[in-house]
Amino acid sequence: MKKYEYVQIHIGRMDGSKSGEIRQAINDYAAKGFRYAGFVPVRENDRGRITDMDLIFEKDAEPSPDNAQPFPL
Repeated sequence: MKKYEYVQIHIGRMDGSKSGEIRQAINDYAAKGFRYAGFVPVRENDRGRITDMDLIFEKDAEPSPDNAQPFPL
């Protein structure tokens, strides 16, 4: 099972000015053991350009004691 976390980024104009913020978020989550999985557009302007997006990060979820598998005998 995977655990997912989302980080919303406001793009505004897509002129590269947010690329540093996006890279920093990816690096920060990688340091916590997450992998960048992609993005989802959250909001678009009237011309169809993305103005806000969620970055998606995933990692393997820790098994809960309820779902723990016994060792085979």
